[in-house]
Amino acid sequence: MFNDIGALELVTLVVLAVLVFGPDKLPKVIQDVSRFIRKVREFSDNAKEDIRSELGPEFKDFDFEDLNPKKFVRKQLSEHEDDLGLKEIRSSFNLKKEINDVADSVHGKGGDTAASDSGTGEAAATSLTKSPSGTSDLLKKPEQPQQADRPPFDADAT
Repeated sequence: MFNDIGALELVTLVVLAVLVFGPDKLPKVIQDVSRFIRKVREFSDNAKEDIRSELGPEFKDFDFEDLNPKKFVRKQLSEHEDDLGLKEIRSSFNLKKEINDVADSVHGKGGDTAASDSGTGEAAATSLTKSPSGTSDLLKKPEQPQQADRPPFDADAT
């Protein structure tokens, strides 16, 4: 509940409490607040036990934290991970390698191998222009497309 409160915030709350309630009333206020929190926890525990008893023995291992959608989805995915083949997908997908391949092709270090590995084939390789150093230059436009590469022109569409 208070996991993200730092030392400075805690000191500020204590000083504020002393200023608002005074040093003589502060212990009584702390006792009242702690008693209230204890009663709320007791009430919620009793409500949880009542719900579990009403659900019956089939839901003996029911956990109320499972009602949180994030935890529910994680639990369901971890239980059925083998059925869905998620382990194989995770092991085969290497994000760093993919990013490095893209960065190499952008900087011209990969040459045409990145374009042919991506499955675009010869069309991507021929659309790249060669720089004087022999590597493909992605920033330059191709000189003039071949007649077969031009898209059809429809004068009525404009």
